[in-house]
Amino acid sequence: MQQNKKIAIQIEGMTCQSCANRIEKVLNRKYFVSEAGVNFAAEEAHVAFDSSQASEQDILTIIQKAGFNGILKQNVLPSAPNETKISPRLWLLLFINIPFLIGMIGMMFNHHSWMMPPMWQFVLASIVQLWLAIPFYKGAIGSIRGGLANMDVLVSTGTLVIYLYSVFMLFYYQSMGHDGASHVYFEVSVMVIGFVSLGKFLEERTKKQSLNSLGLLLQLTPKQVSVQRENHWETISLDQVKIGDILRANQGERIAADGVVEQGSGWCDESHLTGESHPLEKMSQSPVLAGAMVTQGSLIYRANQLGQQTLLGDMMKALSEAQGTKAPIARFADKVSAVFVPAVLLISAITFGLTWWIKGDWVTALIHAVAVLVIACPCALGLATPAAIMVGMGKAVNAGIWFKDAASMEEAAHVDTVVLDKTGTITQGELKIAAVWQPQSAIYSEEDLYRIAASVEQNANHPLAKAIVLAAQEKSLEIPTALSVHSEVGMGISAHIEGVGLVKVGKPTYCDLTLPDNMPQIWQIASIVAVSVDNSPIGAFALADSLKEDSLQAIQRLHQHNIDVVMMSGDQQSVVDYVAQQVGVKTAKGNCSPREKAAYIDTLRQQGKVVAMVGDGVNDAPALAMANVSFAMKSGSDVAEQTASATLMQHSVDQLVDGLMISRATLKNIKQNLFFALIYNVLGIPLAALGYLSPVLAGAAMAMSSLSVLSNALRLKRVKIK
Repeated sequence: MQQNKKIAIQIEGMTCQSCANRIEKVLNRKYFVSEAGVNFAAEEAHVAFDSSQASEQDILTIIQKAGFNGILKQNVLPSAPNETKISPRLWLLLFINIPFLIGMIGMMFNHHSWMMPPMWQFVLASIVQLWLAIPFYKGAIGSIRGGLANMDVLVSTGTLVIYLYSVFMLFYYQSMGHDGASHVYFEVSVMVIGFVSLGKFLEERTKKQSLNSLGLLLQLTPKQVSVQRENHWETISLDQVKIGDILRANQGERIAADGVVEQGSGWCDESHLTGESHPLEKMSQSPVLAGAMVTQGSLIYRANQLGQQTLLGDMMKALSEAQGTKAPIARFADKVSAVFVPAVLLISAITFGLTWWIKGDWVTALIHAVAVLVIACPCALGLATPAAIMVGMGKAVNAGIWFKDAASMEEAAHVDTVVLDKTGTITQGELKIAAVWQPQSAIYSEEDLYRIAASVEQNANHPLAKAIVLAAQEKSLEIPTALSVHSEVGMGISAHIEGVGLVKVGKPTYCDLTLPDNMPQIWQIASIVAVSVDNSPIGAFALADSLKEDSLQAIQRLHQHNIDVVMMSGDQQSVVDYVAQQVGVKTAKGNCSPREKAAYIDTLRQQGKVVAMVGDGVNDAPALAMANVSFAMKSGSDVAEQTASATLMQHSVDQLVDGLMISRATLKNIKQNLFFALIYNVLGIPLAALGYLSPVLAGAAMAMSSLSVLSNALRLKRVKIK
């Protein structure tokens, strides 16, 4: 019986996108692998396979045979990236490059004496080629064995050819009585290896320490915490904390676990999870979340969830998995990289032949051919998409938006129509008093009306009753005691209040109330609760689901970005129309069943619309599944969250707009990166072939191309979302 299993593997030894393509190709050939994807920027492989046919170790062995080292990522919190330091190999390589660099500068100013004697050049170049360049040779051999040529093939081929040519000129050609020493190019082989190695180091450091947001998230949990043990406080490391422990966090400290406040009060900043910039007040029995900063006060709380079980841990796991996935646009770069290196080898050979034929100088032809090999390395192309996705995902998480994968983020960038559920999405999902009516001859004040109604309603469990009692409590009114309480099912509730009389609260007919004909629209769509004293009506409340504070602003933002908005709800059409009028939505459909919601979204898609659906209930799941991209509210229905493409940590449409705009900014950045990478190669290869770029300059330019793509991706962190 087939048993599907998905694992994440950290890959070591990849040097460019061709390496990632090779690993994917090898894994996907196996009959027991259902899907394998490799992210070059994240240096991760995500493999889904039949565990009844193969083990995790079998997958690692396949990767090792392909020429790479794979380390299984355990189901724990990601570890903080180690600081990327310059290796002794790179230090030595850079040290050897210094005299060659001085010599090249001297040649630019016609000071040939600055260059080292040919024999010294040979010794240093041999150290580089026979020792320090070994990683390039290993990568090239492994790549060729795997059936795909990568960057290492280009670099090692070019530098080895120019090194062997220089050796030939220095020893054999000179032994025949010719001036071979003046025709050596050892500096090319040394400096290309040096520039490329330095570029790879800078690229690696940027990927690990700047692109990924996981390192920043890991810093949100304290390394040490104060825990109560046997009636005294002691400081221990976080990994020693157990579920149920009583912990303390003072002002300026972070919460170590998800839990509940036992004592104390204060304010916590939970923006790392929700994107909400305002601190939240915490008191006894308030929930607290791992990573939250105590901005004021001091809290003693009980740890209920630790590590990956916390909301922070879940977010980090989700971010790690999402950053490791591929966006559909990345397939373009994969296809180009798969044929790029063989094509470059062919172009280099043609350059050598044509240059030799035209100029009659095979040395110049060789230099041009090597320059083509070096300039054409496709590293920047391989980094273009995953680098932007990693930064974009991190920016979305910081805004409280969790995309499940890169494909969802890319699809969200194309959305032109948003379908919103009403209850719990645009509205609060809780009944509140929207209006109060009293007859002109009223002998009771509005505060008296609240007190009298709340006195009777506090004996009922109906949502309407709870809303009235809560409203009276929020006004800090003293609620009198009701006696002889009597309830009539489906009608209302009555009671005696000392000093008032017989009070009835319920339907208008129960209280003998007939409202005037010219009442505002809210009274036509709201739930009405009437109040009478001794069978004489004294007032009424209109209760309705109120708008969320940011709903109107969010819908205005969607319209500003030329995104159509549709509201759908199972509520009656009059209520839906009223809410739509308040927020400026032109298309609003009421009395919709879950099947009808999904069918309407299918109709929109058939019209060529790219639809995003937002909902939080079980009844929204079919519509969420039908949409191109879907957003569920955190802490809503589990079914909705599992179905949706992304999760919004706040119950906020405004956060949805942030998610769409971040997706658009990310896709725009990807296209910029692809343009930079392609135009670099399109311009660089002809310039190298015509001799306008030396191999050394080509090596430096190749390193700069990767760094330029990474730098452009990092700009996403500073992009303002409007």
